[in-house]
Amino acid sequence: MTHLWVRAEQRPNEERVGLTPAGAAALVAAGIRVTVEQSSVRAIPIDGYKAAGCEIAAENLWPKAPSDAIIFGLKELPEDGTPLTHRHIMFGHAYKGQPAGQVLLKRFKAGGGTLYDLEYLVDETGRRVAAFGYWAGYAGAAVSLKCWAAQQRGGIAGPVSQYPGKAALLADLARDLADLPRPRAIVIGALGRVGTGASDLCAAMGVAVTKWDQAETASGGPFPEVLQHEIFLNCILARPGCPVFVPASAKTDARKLTVIGDIACDPTSEFSPIKVYDRVTDWDAPALRVADNPPLDVTAIDNLPSMLPVESSEDYAAQLLPSLATLGDLTSGVWGRAHADFVRHSAGL
Repeated sequence: MTHLWVRAEQRPNEERVGLTPAGAAALVAAGIRVTVEQSSVRAIPIDGYKAAGCEIAAENLWPKAPSDAIIFGLKELPEDGTPLTHRHIMFGHAYKGQPAGQVLLKRFKAGGGTLYDLEYLVDETGRRVAAFGYWAGYAGAAVSLKCWAAQQRGGIAGPVSQYPGKAALLADLARDLADLPRPRAIVIGALGRVGTGASDLCAAMGVAVTKWDQAETASGGPFPEVLQHEIFLNCILARPGCPVFVPASAKTDARKLTVIGDIACDPTSEFSPIKVYDRVTDWDAPALRVADNPPLDVTAIDNLPSMLPVESSEDYAAQLLPSLATLGDLTSGVWGRAHADFVRHSAGL
């Protein structure tokens, strides 16, 4: 019997989950054994999983799970160097040359485990079967506007936190923007999930948006138009051949740009299209100031959807559920393709 073990998230400010009680009930009905760890932070209560017929385990017990269990989480595992013996479904951030990702792959090699990277679960056309993109874009645009509002008041953005829903986020952002004229934003990747979310948030706050996608960036750059907007929202994943949207010279170039929201958030990749910063920001300090006179702040939080944990979890879980239902066959389909990616990127370690 296929055994899916949903672990508690151990990263700070992470309340999301990739399986809802309704989805768990569907898997149990299909003959899949589902274990869900208790969690002190998960936005969706454990009672729903109990009612769905799941087995309940103690928080963070996954290292002692049966060897045949498939461990399912979203964000990073503790960086304790231990060998990883299980099959894991998670966002590994390991295939674009990230230093931490290489360490993770070596842990899998040492333990004989396997990574099924959620970013690389794709259908036969190469499209991701599930993504948090819309809510990443929505929350990322909100944080970027918070950064801009703080600049207008002579400061730098303070800590951000989770919201019970998007109405609460919009109300809080309206307070930040009270009595301020609206900036202009440019969204690159506007036709995708992330860009759609970012554009929707801007529209809700009365921010004019220039929407660019593949057609507008096909020339490969440079793109001086980016510097003529107060806010740039990057919604394009770093990958080979990705154009540079903000060169290192932007720190000293003449510009109206004062806030970069790198929602795709992959600064340690050599393919990053934003060359003015080299590290992610976090919930406690969302803005990294990289230039003054005028200021240029970069915000690059890599778990943005957790700002709206219930909505983003429900959306993502619904997209992923059909693939989880096929876990009985890990040799073909989305799981076979993800395994091939793992083997290819682990070669030579």
